Amino acid sequence: MSVNLIVTGGSRGIGAATALMAADRGYNICVNYLARSDRADEIVEQVKAKGQNAIAVQADVSKDADVARLFETSDKELGPVGGLVNSAGITGGISRLDDERITDEHLANLWAINITGTVIPCRYAVLHMSTNHGGKGGSIVNVGSIASKLGTAGKYIYYAASKGAIDSFTIGLAGEVAGEGIRANCVRPGLTDTEIQLPGFIEEMGPKLPMKRAAHADEIASVILHLLSDEASYVSGALVDIAGSL
Repeated sequence: MSVNLIVTGGSRGIGAATALMAADRGYNICVNYLARSDRADEIVEQVKAKGQNAIAVQADVSKDADVARLFETSDKELGPVGGLVNSAGITGGISRLDDERITDEHLANLWAINITGTVIPCRYAVLHMSTNHGGKGGSIVNVGSIASKLGTAGKYIYYAASKGAIDSFTIGLAGEVAGEGIRANCVRPGLTDTEIQLPGFIEEMGPKLPMKRAAHADEIASVILHLLSDEASYVSGALVDIAGSL
């Protein structure tokens, strides 16, 4: 029996890689996207070509009403949700904290997407999956960043702060719902070769890393799929670094 999986930010990068790998392993996929319906539709078609059901649902994951609709649509079209991967996120660009571009509006947008945009989908996942609410349990994987551990001075300290919030939130959430059939974990990728990176950044920084290269999105997705699976049935509240020795 297939598990129905919602992937936020599922039309690109780590989210898209996760959706396609999950389809290979028998999951039905709800691909969430914000703006690029064409890209989400492309992932949906690739999932269907693998023999699994898939839909694309536009929703701003930082808005409660949008996320409620996302889960309702997924339930209606695919059936009860059994897994959630929170992959939607932004870096906010490279700068120091004292850069004049770092305004309250800039930070509010970063917090909304990276923090609120993880917390709200998790809330609805609990409402749909928790045995306290009539659900059958499930698994949540939040995509954090090794930046929360490193601080990334001079580049992404505000981004690192947003991902640090995801670390602590995941630990708290895991403890809160552990007795309700839900496991919650967080992966913390290092530099990964996806389009979220600025042009030239991978080429510049990859050779400076301990493994002399950036990660590939599939390398992150494979760990996410392990955490979603029954093979990780006693893993919850974990922060799993996928950062090539950083």
